[in-house]
Amino acid sequence: MLTVFTFMVIITLFVLYNTYIIVHMRESVVVERLGKFRKVLEPGFHFLLPFFDRVAYRHEIREQVLDIPSQTCITNDNMQVEVDGLVYLKVTDPKKASYGIGNYRNASINLAQTTMRSEVGKLSLSRIFSERDSLNDKIVREIDNASDPWGIKVLRYEIKNIAPSKHVLATLEKQMEAERAKRAEITLATAKKESQIIISEGKRQQSINISEGEKQKRINYAKGKSAEIELLANATSEGSQMVASAVNKPGGKRAVKMQLVERYIDELDKILGSAKITVLPEGMANVKAFFEGTEKLIKPIKDLDSHTHREEGRLQ
Repeated sequence: MLTVFTFMVIITLFVLYNTYIIVHMRESVVVERLGKFRKVLEPGFHFLLPFFDRVAYRHEIREQVLDIPSQTCITNDNMQVEVDGLVYLKVTDPKKASYGIGNYRNASINLAQTTMRSEVGKLSLSRIFSERDSLNDKIVREIDNASDPWGIKVLRYEIKNIAPSKHVLATLEKQMEAERAKRAEITLATAKKESQIIISEGKRQQSINISEGEKQKRINYAKGKSAEIELLANATSEGSQMVASAVNKPGGKRAVKMQLVERYIDELDKILGSAKITVLPEGMANVKAFFEGTEKLIKPIKDLDSHTHREEGRLQ
């Protein structure tokens, strides 16, 4: 009797255990009746028909993060890179997630890998680094369109790491060194060009300043020369007027003639002193008469000359 009672208790507990189910807020339960889909149980307390109903699938309805393993991709410029990422998805239809595909997690991971390889192959290595956001958006759209029959929603995709191969890294380092050398040469050339421009501008300005200085010097010299000529002309004019005034006075003409005679004698003396052949005018054949006549003229001329000097001093 004890054995039968124990057996009945076990059967009763088993029936009761399979009669009700508690669904939590973070999950969704798919129930089948006799192997056929019956309904999806929402969070809460539910009763089942023992031996007919069974829990076929339990799905996490919260957002899930799947780690995409690293894989080798070939870029558009034939560079090998190791790319891995993270895909964020959520089950939106438990029925499709149960019967639309065997394992939506593995399918999402494989789809993300193939889509990532395809999208990376369309871009060059430099564009992959500069267009990561657009690459993520493209992968999300492709995965979301393909996974719609699976009852899941791909929310976003993030590339976690992009690692070029060692050979590519060495090539990139050489390229960067060449680029830095190029920029350095361009900078030096630009600096040299600017220096030459500044030097030429300085020489040009120096030439302009020198020419301006020469111009001003010539102008000043011309003005000075003009003033000098003007002063000399005025002085000569005043002297001529004074001489003319003195000549018109008594004894003036005689004094002028005496000065001409003295000038004539001085010049003749110079000629006779330097010439090898002496040539005398016809009127000087009688030297004695010449000097006697000269002596007679000197005395009154000297008197007249002293008188003229006194007159010029008085006029001044």
